[in-house]
Amino acid sequence: MAYTQSLLTAARKIEVRHAEMPDGIASDHIRLRLATASICGTDMHYFRHFANAGFVLDYPVTLGHEACAYVEDPNGCGFEKGQLVAINPLIPCGECEKCRAGDINMCPTKRFPGSATTKPHIDGFFRDIFDFPARCCHGVSDAVAPDHLTFAEPLACALHSVNRAGVTANDSVLITGCGPMGLLATVGAVAKGATVHVTDLRAPAIEAARAVGASDGFIAARNDMNNLKEVYDIVIEASGSPHGYNQALDAVRKQGTISVLSLIQPSEVPINLHLNALKEVTSVGSILFTGEFADAVALIESGTVDFEAITAARFPVSETQAACEMMADGHAVGKVLIKPQ
Repeated sequence: MAYTQSLLTAARKIEVRHAEMPDGIASDHIRLRLATASICGTDMHYFRHFANAGFVLDYPVTLGHEACAYVEDPNGCGFEKGQLVAINPLIPCGECEKCRAGDINMCPTKRFPGSATTKPHIDGFFRDIFDFPARCCHGVSDAVAPDHLTFAEPLACALHSVNRAGVTANDSVLITGCGPMGLLATVGAVAKGATVHVTDLRAPAIEAARAVGASDGFIAARNDMNNLKEVYDIVIEASGSPHGYNQALDAVRKQGTISVLSLIQPSEVPINLHLNALKEVTSVGSILFTGEFADAVALIESGTVDFEAITAARFPVSETQAACEMMADGHAVGKVLIKPQ
């Protein structure tokens, strides 16, 4: 079975190849045909640097870990041919102490597609056809749009950050950064009933956040930010910038909480950690998700979120290079989607 595959061969270089699927399928896997995938910030780090957070790819790999697909071959695993499934890309061992406690994101031997953290690497989803563990696939209602279902994995990550922060309906929440993850954190906090404000350097990004429930937004670095000191119960840092974390430290109230959703990149910009002590701020990290994947799928199935408002563009697999370049130039507001040929 022939398929089209995009392959990251070096920093900022993606090659499109035609390949053949093996005849056999592993007993616990099903064969899937891509419906929609989307580009993550992690994919962009690999695209720019052939590495992410200090993890360097050993060899070319297909990126992409946010996707949904149609079942091409159920392989006796209980699915129906043609069924649309959400794909949970996290493959935990299921047996260690962390997995037994439900903390699958902390599994020391977890595997993840399109990532240098898994050795040998597993190719990701920016390709037409692929096999994946059946236990990671979740059937959904026929009414769900694939272009919305591809948000399940990043939405789960955002919901995990919201949950780690303990967001409730009585909270005032600031989200720093309206990239895709900040927008999805907005969706998650609004779903909890919180009052949500956002900041970003770009006015269109703030408008996208308003479209999914933010009640106010501020252009970062403008004078109106000076009034946002000790205002919010919770701040979710989604910018990936030390400036964003400093903004969070300023904006959170005394004894408030900061949830770090982003991977803050190394920088010479100092972080004002003295405010952490002076204000007795609780700072929590957030990586991947635990039980939130099912919650994300349910929220998408509810039809209450305008995912089109946070979708920037669509590209076929053969134009993955152009899709990544669009993300890299910083002008895309929302998610860039990858579609089959």
